[in-house]
Amino acid sequence: MPWLPAVLTFVAGSGLVVQVAMNMAVTRALGNGALAVLVNFSVGTVALCCLLLATRTNLPTREQLLAVPVWAWAGGLLGALYVSTANFAGPRLGALLLLTLAVSGQMLAAIVVDHYGLLGYAVQPASPQRLIGAALLLGGLLLIAR
Repeated sequence: MPWLPAVLTFVAGSGLVVQVAMNMAVTRALGNGALAVLVNFSVGTVALCCLLLATRTNLPTREQLLAVPVWAWAGGLLGALYVSTANFAGPRLGALLLLTLAVSGQMLAAIVVDHYGLLGYAVQPASPQRLIGAALLLGGLLLIAR
């Protein structure tokens, strides 16, 4: 396993707990979860614009934009769905159960995506070792949910 992407992913994942708490605080202050999610994405958009300006990244050409598969444009919708769901469910489930459920859903989807090589991923068969690992994680979910 390449260590740098693994460490960065681990750190980013730990930030999700903090992000949900931040969104919950914005929801309480504004009285509306959808507005809190809009604030979340607006701040992220401004931060990314600043990064692109600082790195002098060229804007994509019309041809580059047209080359993006139609289905790939829905990535932002999935991000909004995740943040909205976490904002709603976080106060009701708690941080640990919320993130364990999210990781479990991601893991099960990843097994299918890898096994069949969907969405541009390389085929990585759902080996017995991977399935046992997934079952152990799901067992942990059951223990956490009690």
